[in-house]
Amino acid sequence: MDIPALSIAMSMDKVNTNWGIAMMSKALDTAEVTGEALTKMMEASVSPDLGQNIDIRV
Repeated sequence: MDIPALSIAMSMDKVNTNWGIAMMSKALDTAEVTGEALTKMMEASVSPDLGQNIDIRV
């Protein structure tokens, strides 16, 4: 294999690797934001008195 072709192949591999890392980083950031929003939504929806009393009919 000639040197220029090897250089181009290595450069393209590096670009592809960096692109993959950037995309995974973006996905991780999105997952963290979504998780935080879900946590806040769940905290806001919980009533502190919910489940304190049980009505039983015999």
